[in-house]
Amino acid sequence: MSAERKTLDERQQMTELERLRHSCAHVMATAILRIWPDAQFAYGPPIETGFYYDFEMAHRITPDDFEKIEAEMKKISKENQKFERRVLTREEAKAMAESGRLGGLSERPGNPSRFKLDLIDKIPEGEEISCFQNGEFIDLCAGPHVGYSGKCKNVKLMSVSSSFYLGDESKGQLQRLYGTAFESKELLEEHLNRLEEAKKRDHRRLGRELQLFHIDEAVGQGLILWKPKGALVRRSLQDFITKELDKQGYSQVFTPHIGKLDLYRTSGHFPYYQESQYPPIAERDVLEKLSDENATCGQLLNGLSDGTYEGYMLKPMNCPHHIKIYASQHHSYRDLPVRLAEFGTVYRWEQSGELGGMTRVRGFTQDDAHLFCTPDQVAAEVQGCLELVKKVLGTLGMNDYRVRLSLRDPDSTKYVGSPENWDKAEAALRAAVQTLGVEYSEEPGEAAFYGPKIDFVVKDVIGREWQLGTVQVDYNLPERFKLEYVGADNQTHRPVMIHRAPFGSLERFTGLLIEHFEGKFPTWLAPEQVRVLPISEKTLEAAEAVTAKLADAGVRVTIDRDSDKIGAKIRLARLDRVPYMLVLGQKEVDEGTVSVRHRDREDLGARSVEQFIADVTEEIAERRL
Repeated sequence: MSAERKTLDERQQMTELERLRHSCAHVMATAILRIWPDAQFAYGPPIETGFYYDFEMAHRITPDDFEKIEAEMKKISKENQKFERRVLTREEAKAMAESGRLGGLSERPGNPSRFKLDLIDKIPEGEEISCFQNGEFIDLCAGPHVGYSGKCKNVKLMSVSSSFYLGDESKGQLQRLYGTAFESKELLEEHLNRLEEAKKRDHRRLGRELQLFHIDEAVGQGLILWKPKGALVRRSLQDFITKELDKQGYSQVFTPHIGKLDLYRTSGHFPYYQESQYPPIAERDVLEKLSDENATCGQLLNGLSDGTYEGYMLKPMNCPHHIKIYASQHHSYRDLPVRLAEFGTVYRWEQSGELGGMTRVRGFTQDDAHLFCTPDQVAAEVQGCLELVKKVLGTLGMNDYRVRLSLRDPDSTKYVGSPENWDKAEAALRAAVQTLGVEYSEEPGEAAFYGPKIDFVVKDVIGREWQLGTVQVDYNLPERFKLEYVGADNQTHRPVMIHRAPFGSLERFTGLLIEHFEGKFPTWLAPEQVRVLPISEKTLEAAEAVTAKLADAGVRVTIDRDSDKIGAKIRLARLDRVPYMLVLGQKEVDEGTVSVRHRDREDLGARSVEQFIADVTEEIAERRL
C-alpha cells in the first residue's frame, strides 16, 4: 500500500511501468519474508526511479544481502504467481491484520500486522478496502498490478536506508529497501549503465576533487562556499548573461538579503510558503519585551505570523524588492517596459533529507529579473525572455529540451488573483510557447501561486532531465502592490509583471554543468584555461614569460613549477581538466614556440606563442564548446 493514498482515477492512470514496479515491490516483500519470516511490512509504492518497501525486522539488511534477496525474487518470478485482488470488509481486513496474515506468508499468532491495523484505521468509512495476493504473500493494497510475477524478472536492488513510519520520527525507525525494474533486460542494463556514468560525473565528488565548492557543517547544511576555482566558473556565467542583458536593455539592481514580514505578507509569500522559509526574525525591542514577559518561543512565532509583532525574514524571493524599486518613482507608458535584473541570493528551508550538493540547497543565487510592461507589450517581452533562455542553452550545447507550461488548478485555493487575470496570463504564455517550435506539455496545478509559468526541462548528456530556465507572467502581484503607470489616455493603469531566470539558480546550474561536462568545462568556462609546463628548471624563466603574455591577454593561466617529470605534469593537468597545456623544452625556447596539448585531443603540435594566444582568445570570445 502506498504511503500516500491515491484516488481511484490516479490508480487507474498508473503506467504499465509503474504497475510492473508496484508488482516487483510485492515480489521483493515475498522474498524477504521467505528469508526473514519476522518482517513486518508497512507499505511499498512505485516511485519515479523504481520502487521501495518499508519494513521492520530484527535483521539489518546490508548490500551484502542483495544477492540473496534477488535470487529469491528470481525464483518467485519463475513461479509465475498470479496477482489476485480481493475486496475486504473492514472487519475482515482487521481480522487478517490481527492474525499477522496481512503483510505475511501465513498467520502469525501473537504477531499482529500493526502497520496494517493503523493503515486500515486511516481508510475513510465507505471507501473500498482491498488486498492483493501473489503465491503465499498477501498484503493490504489498492493496486493495480501486472497479471503475473513472471513479468518481474528484470529487477535490481539498489540501496537500503532508514525511514520512519509515515515520516513520523516518534513511531520508530524502519528499514527501506529500494529496487528498480524495467520491461526488458536491455532497458535495465541501459539504466544501470546510466547510473554508473552518473556516479563518474557526480558533481559532489568532482567539486571536491577540482576544488570548486565546499559545504561545511560549521556554516550550515545546504549553504555553498564557492572556492576560487568555482567562483571563476560562476563569474564567467554571470559575465555571459550580463552581456546578454545589456543588449536587451536591462538595468542591474542590488537588494538586501532580508525584508520586513509585511512586505512578504503583501506579496503572499508569507504565510503561503511559511513551511519552506527560514523562521522570521523579531525586531530587537520585541525580543526584549517578550523576554521581560517570559514569553515562549511559540508565542513569539505566533505573534510574528499573525502580525502582532513586527519582524524580518531572509528573503525567499527577489520579486517584492524589485517591485518596491519600480514603485519608488512615477512611470509613464513611455517608460515601459522597465527591466530590472539582479543576481539575488534567496533562502529556502529545505528539509535536510532533501539536500544534495549544489542541486538542492538552502541558499542560492538566482539570475533573476522582473519586467514591468503594458498589456500590449506582454507578448513581445515574453518572447524576448524565451529567446534569452534559448541563447543560454544553445551556447552551452544543451539543445535537447522540452517545455512545460505550468497552469493553475481551477479547483485549488492556493492561487491568488482573479480568474480573468489568470486566463489572460495563461493565454499569453500559451501563445508565446507555441512560437518556439519545440515539444511542450500543459500541466495544470503546477503554476506558482501568483501566475502561470514556462519551464525549460533540459536533458543532459546521459539522458537525465533537469528543470532550468523559467518565465512567468503575473497580473496578481502588481494588483497586490497597487503598481501603476500613466497611460496614453492620461489615466492610471496596472502594469503586467514578468518573472524570468534563464539559469534558475547559479548553484543548481553549476552543479548540472559539472555533471554535464564531467568537469571538462569548455575553455571559456574553465577556471584554469591554460597551464604552462616547463620541462626543467632551465626553461622556467621562458615559461614565466609565456605565462605573463597569456595573463595580459586575459587568459586564466597558471604555471607548474614542480620538479616532476613532464609526463607527470601532463597527467596532473588532465586530472585537473585543464583544456590546454603548453610544454616548453629547450627546443621550444630556441624556436620561440610552445608545444600545445589538449586534454582530449592530445598533441596539437608546435605554435608560436602569439598564434596560440590569438587562437585561444578567439575560442574564449566565441564561447566555443
